[in-house]
Amino acid sequence: MKASQRKIAIVTDDPGWHGRQLTTSLKEHGFESQYVSLTDCTIEINGEGNEITFPGFDTLPLGIFVRGVPGGSLEQVIFRLDILHGLHMSGVTVYNTPRAIERTVDKPLTSLLLSRAGLPTPTTWICETPEHARSILEKETSKGGQLILKPLFGSQGIGIHLVDYKTGLIHDEKFAGIYYLQRFIERQNNEYTDIRVLVIDGIAKAAMLRRGQEWVTNRAQGAICEPLVMDKVIADLAESACKVLDIDYAGVDLMQDKNGQFYIIEVNSIPAWYGLQGVVDFDIASCLIDSFVKHIAEINQLKACSELN
Repeated sequence: MKASQRKIAIVTDDPGWHGRQLTTSLKEHGFESQYVSLTDCTIEINGEGNEITFPGFDTLPLGIFVRGVPGGSLEQVIFRLDILHGLHMSGVTVYNTPRAIERTVDKPLTSLLLSRAGLPTPTTWICETPEHARSILEKETSKGGQLILKPLFGSQGIGIHLVDYKTGLIHDEKFAGIYYLQRFIERQNNEYTDIRVLVIDGIAKAAMLRRGQEWVTNRAQGAICEPLVMDKVIADLAESACKVLDIDYAGVDLMQDKNGQFYIIEVNSIPAWYGLQGVVDFDIASCLIDSFVKHIAEINQLKACSELN
């Protein structure tokens, strides 16, 4: 295979530490790589094929590792996902697949799919009008309970609020007119902890405990990452969530309530692993690229078989 045909696109607007890790691992596999922002890509439909233009690539990339889909208006996000869909349909290995990314960035759809599969998820309400949201809040918190109010699209704990009977309903432009309310999970000893599990190709590879000073337990919000020995219950839950969502790799967030019951809080299709890398003894980027390269080989083999037939 020519060098130009071994070039990988790392889709990101902020390469940083994660981008460098991926570039190094790809180089060890003999692949060149280049960072590309979806905001710089274009589609030209003229009946001649090759509708999608990727900056820095004369031909379509051999594979695309998605490290970030930039936010924006609904129209912008749809267009950026359309680019990934178009590449995937052209036979380019997109990791994770655009369908998996859509399922996981859309919190209501994730919650529905997990719940319908019989997996434990927190009690959740999604509605559009402030009247409905206020009625739910008053009913659920009148006896001292609390709810989490989240934006539909978001990460790293940004834009989430803890609300109760006293605070009332909080209005935030990040909610974009949709209220996603989730019952607050009280944990043992009132500790603020949760668990992040890394799943690759259906197998739970590692886990860590995140301990926050306050109720938000994202590392980006100051939580401390601690090593965690992963038992079968934790591994099975994380692996089951990924199977339901049909995702190649993910960061699955679990939370244990004061009675010992685990809940799946979120499934991240573009997870960061800086914190997890600090508490495990293997190279996470290398493990991800091993899986990515395997997917490229499988798709190329399918293409070859199709051409022979």
